[in-house]
Amino acid sequence: MSTINLQGKVAVVTGASQGLGEALALRLDKEGCKVAVCDINFDGAQAVANKLKDAMALAVDVTKFDQLQEAAKAVIDKWGKVDVLICNAAIVKSGDIFNLSPEAFSLVTNINLNGYFNTVKAFAPYMLEAKSGSIIQINSKSGRKGSFKNGAYAASKFGGVGLTQSLALEFAEAGVRVNCICPGNLLNSPLWVNSLFKQYAQNQGITEEQVREKYINQVPMKRSCEYEDIENAMVFLASDYSSYMTGQAINVTGGQQM
Repeated sequence: MSTINLQGKVAVVTGASQGLGEALALRLDKEGCKVAVCDINFDGAQAVANKLKDAMALAVDVTKFDQLQEAAKAVIDKWGKVDVLICNAAIVKSGDIFNLSPEAFSLVTNINLNGYFNTVKAFAPYMLEAKSGSIIQINSKSGRKGSFKNGAYAASKFGGVGLTQSLALEFAEAGVRVNCICPGNLLNSPLWVNSLFKQYAQNQGITEEQVREKYINQVPMKRSCEYEDIENAMVFLASDYSSYMTGQAINVTGGQQM
């Protein structure tokens, strides 16, 4: 059987200046893609783009549709097409309904859900015109089941699964596929180490080490989800190996979500 081949494809990654987004951009580069590194943090995006063989950095706030339209035009002007669209930009603001402000809830849903909508709306016309392409949202296991004292994030991610399925139906006959990846907890990532362990320890009344132990114990395979686990699923969904798959939410959770 031949190996997966993404050589020469044009990929766009939002939220790509650090963390998981950076890892996804680096993997797409390794697989032979030209990569547009998009982030609200332009300096960070440029630093990532500088590590890649054929890349461009774009300053993009996914809540601003006009910025995404400009980014899409810049990608088309440079490379003439978009083959793979990775909608990764997201934030987490945890807290129960009484401690999470309406403003925080709106911010999470605006970036995680509206931002996904805006990104597809800006880039999809070029993919539909070409009658080819793979759109992949980086979702979460919190898009498949509720998340304790983390309702804003779960709500935004549940919405992402619904939007993925709806767009898959809209784009299917044009040959553009839309899927999402639902990772488990990235316990070794900067997001968790620098932020989420502290947030969850505070709102659950336990220590950071107890938070780690709690989440590891929820995973049948007894390990954290790692960037590479998500990268592998992304490469598969971006390739022709998944050509008969659309509207799917792929769990990458070590058995935690089935």
